[in-house]
Amino acid sequence: MGKGGEDYGKREFVAFKQTDPDVFPAWAKDIQECEKHYGVSRKSGLSSAEVENRRKIYGYNELEKHEGQSIWSLIMEQFNDTLVRILLLAAVISFVLAWYDGDEGGEMGITAFVEPLVIFLILIVNAIVGVWQENNAEKALEALKEIQSEQATVIRDGIKIPNLPAKDLVPGDIVELKVGDKVPADMRVLELVSSTLRVEQGSLTGESEAVNKTNKLSSEDADIQGKRSMVFAGTTVVNGNCFCLVTQIGMETEIGKVHTQIHVAAQSEEDTPLKKKLNEFGEVLTMIIGVICAFVWLINVKYFLSWEYIDGWPRNFKFSFEKCTYYFEIAVALAVAAIPEGLPAVITTCLALGTRKMAQKNALVRKLPSVETLGCTTVICSDKTGTLTTNQMAVAKLVAMGGDASSLRTFRVDGTTYNPSDGEIIDWPSSGMDANLETIAKISAICNDAGVTHSDHKFLAHGMPTEAAIKVLVEKMGLPKGSYSGGAASNDVLRCCQWWNEYEHRIATLEFDRDRKSMGVIVKTKPGRRSLLVKGAVENLLERSSKMQLLDGSVVPLDQNSRILISNALQDMSSGALRCLGFAYKDELPEFETYDGSDDHPAHSLLLNPSNYSSIESNLTFVGLVGLRDPPRQEVHQAIEDCKAAGIRVMVITGDNKNTAEAICREIGVFGPMEDISSKSITGKEFMELLDKKTHLRQSVGLLFSRAEPRHKQEIVRLLKEDGEVVAMTGDGVNDAPALKLADIGIAMGIAGTEVAKEASDMVLADDNFSTIVSAVGEGRSIYNNMKAFIRYMISSNIGEVASIFLTAALGIPEGLIPVQLLWVNLVTDGPPATALGFNPPDKDIMKKPPRRSDDSLITAWILFRYLVIGLYVGIATVGIFIIWYTHGSFLGIDLSGDGHTLVTYSQLANWGQCSSWNNFTVSPFTAGNQIFSFENNPCDYFQGGKVKAMTLSLSVLVAIEMFNSLNALSEDGSLLTMPPWVNPWLLLAMSVSFGLHFLILYVPFLAQVFGIVPLSVNEWLLVLAVALPVILIDEVLKFVGRFTSQTGSWSQRPLKPKSD
Repeated sequence: MGKGGEDYGKREFVAFKQTDPDVFPAWAKDIQECEKHYGVSRKSGLSSAEVENRRKIYGYNELEKHEGQSIWSLIMEQFNDTLVRILLLAAVISFVLAWYDGDEGGEMGITAFVEPLVIFLILIVNAIVGVWQENNAEKALEALKEIQSEQATVIRDGIKIPNLPAKDLVPGDIVELKVGDKVPADMRVLELVSSTLRVEQGSLTGESEAVNKTNKLSSEDADIQGKRSMVFAGTTVVNGNCFCLVTQIGMETEIGKVHTQIHVAAQSEEDTPLKKKLNEFGEVLTMIIGVICAFVWLINVKYFLSWEYIDGWPRNFKFSFEKCTYYFEIAVALAVAAIPEGLPAVITTCLALGTRKMAQKNALVRKLPSVETLGCTTVICSDKTGTLTTNQMAVAKLVAMGGDASSLRTFRVDGTTYNPSDGEIIDWPSSGMDANLETIAKISAICNDAGVTHSDHKFLAHGMPTEAAIKVLVEKMGLPKGSYSGGAASNDVLRCCQWWNEYEHRIATLEFDRDRKSMGVIVKTKPGRRSLLVKGAVENLLERSSKMQLLDGSVVPLDQNSRILISNALQDMSSGALRCLGFAYKDELPEFETYDGSDDHPAHSLLLNPSNYSSIESNLTFVGLVGLRDPPRQEVHQAIEDCKAAGIRVMVITGDNKNTAEAICREIGVFGPMEDISSKSITGKEFMELLDKKTHLRQSVGLLFSRAEPRHKQEIVRLLKEDGEVVAMTGDGVNDAPALKLADIGIAMGIAGTEVAKEASDMVLADDNFSTIVSAVGEGRSIYNNMKAFIRYMISSNIGEVASIFLTAALGIPEGLIPVQLLWVNLVTDGPPATALGFNPPDKDIMKKPPRRSDDSLITAWILFRYLVIGLYVGIATVGIFIIWYTHGSFLGIDLSGDGHTLVTYSQLANWGQCSSWNNFTVSPFTAGNQIFSFENNPCDYFQGGKVKAMTLSLSVLVAIEMFNSLNALSEDGSLLTMPPWVNPWLLLAMSVSFGLHFLILYVPFLAQVFGIVPLSVNEWLLVLAVALPVILIDEVLKFVGRFTSQTGSWSQRPLKPKSD
């Protein structure tokens, strides 16, 4: 190009901005206009100087690196949680108090610091897990970069530069593409060097087969699939050779847009329904703790602050800092008691166990919270190809010629895979193949470049899926009568095809091209004659056929009536979403009569020019046709029925064409066989043009969106989520990644899925099967029910602990439970039973109930009332046994005087703070295990140092009650008579472990000292059991009331906080 031309091009180009909304539609402009717009010529390419100018404007051809959050900000984010903040505050306060006690001359040992250190440890582990999960979020963007091309062959300054780094490309560059190349940028096809150009772009567009590309114009408003003159970054050339013009680079390419969409979707990730519920619970808990702490402070203010009234005004204030800090410690104990510290660990354990169960069902969970979210899925948005279907082409119908020109024979072909033994041909002639069927088998086997192999218990296709399916048909047809297959190994997958290829030897191939839409092969027959075998589009073969072969092998003219008959059969098959291929042959090949494949034969020159192929493939004899499809998976129909029974709507969103998708949806049960689907089946483009999209999505039936693009999928997911739906979205391609990120549950395909889709997903299907999703939803529901059981169990335990501390403070008696003991109960003792509740067997009708709403309350008003009653009993029992030890020598016939402890009145116990003013108050020594406690020097220490036995009884009652209460949690309303403890043997084992741990801290001296407790005698254990067992009877009565009121539709089903419309 001359200098003036270069200047002209430069001015024209600089005016063009890729980021403008009205991007230059290169796909809709002719080649000369494109070259003019980009200031370049096909022959010489851009100049080096121009490349540098453009790079300054448009940068490098690479995807942006989004700066992730710093580690510090991620760590701080983990503390953005109400429960965590309360816990952190409690830890800081208890640490300061422990330090203060040590400085004041108290015992600054390990016991004082156990509580704050354990809380800090919980918070640190929680933060580490949270940061690790957050760090995984950006991996989808990294995987996206892996599919980018690294090198390109470019023409610059009139010279071809091979292996130029792809990141150096700029808009206007001329790039050569060959078979196997990964496309380095979005480009307009300028010139086809080969007769055809096919590109595999399914990962970007969702199309199930490689797409033919052309340099001819496309419509300006074409969707991404319709832009046949464009090739897109990240896709692969599977056939052909061409020259292209770079139109978009980096973030402006289609894959760059996907990158942006993934990033945006990642920013808008929401908490799971359970996390939201727990956050709400944390906020309510904060208010409750605040109110109770303030109340405890107020009722005890008399102990650390007193005054006298003089002239009606308070005077002479007296303040006891020691007592003030004591009641402050009680407030801290309240906070520790109210927070279920072990809950995060138990939830994580239960979810991890759930992931193992799901993995056994081929659902690999990548993010733990997804297990719970699956349980409340209300809508499944599924891809069609490979998920609802097998992604393996199979012949469904074979149409052969009849006994005369006015009749056809139709055979139904069963089977959905590449396994020749999968299915058979229905109504196959018992006498074997006739001459017409033999010809169809021969053409199918020889005019075919595909292969099928068997490995790892799977049958895999190599080459075009349609050709592989036709070869499988040949195997189902069998061999001709009287033939001998000794030449082919009996264990060969394609034994019959191999026989045909030995019977007639292929010597030349007429490659498929988009104009004639057929492929032909010239074969050498056994008698030494040459024959042409052709397969291709039925309409094109009919145009080039003049004869037809009948059942007995005789050939008759192909008249107009026969053409109409075959065309009607074609129309019938096409309307059933079958992809049709026809077969024909030609015996008269005078030019090739002596051709043997050698380059120096005169006829060989005819084969070098593809424009001759149409004339060679003329005057054909038509023999039959087949209908192929990507068949639905056998188990999908039942899975769709299960979804309907479970109240889950199924929406099919596919990049495939409308007719094919509708036929599959009718077959698998998304639509009825005769159902009017005019309002339920639309294209992605039609959906985006709707004025009221939400009304369309609210239809309480299955929906279909065909020819859908990534942005359509995202919009559907976004609108469904806005409507309060919990959306599970399947996908396998790069184009699906943004929607997978945006959905509540992103489900990637394990076999056909790209790494980008897998990294963006929450769950990966190892078998790419829709029915696996449905079974995973059932598992998710079961896990949620079990989680609800142990959450309620742990919360009810905490209510009991709060009631215990509150009663202690309200009655003014010495502190019966200290924070380190409550921590032990919450973290260790309650942990095993709570985890074991995760093994409760699922309800038999779990997939017959509608999905719970994501805003359903964990705790209904009735459940809260039940646990308040249970909690109140726990408080009375733990405080009561403390009082009993001090005030009674025996209780319920159980002798408690064996240790020799001194009895006091309740009045003395409640006013223990005034002990120093009592006259003649003495205390006898008492024994606990091998220890003797004596109070000669300070009798008043009987209410502090001497309360160790009473505290041990309180702690043991708390542990025993919580073990028995775990039995109550087996069923929400079911009696232990109908759901006995042995339905979950893991729970019985867990109870044994928890009691074992309690015995450990009681009878190992070092641990007993840390927790401030002593060993108990047999009689004392009998008292513990007598006080703890009634909790089962109380809850049985409450369950009975609950069952009765639920039958009458009473308040037991009403959520605690009804959602306002």
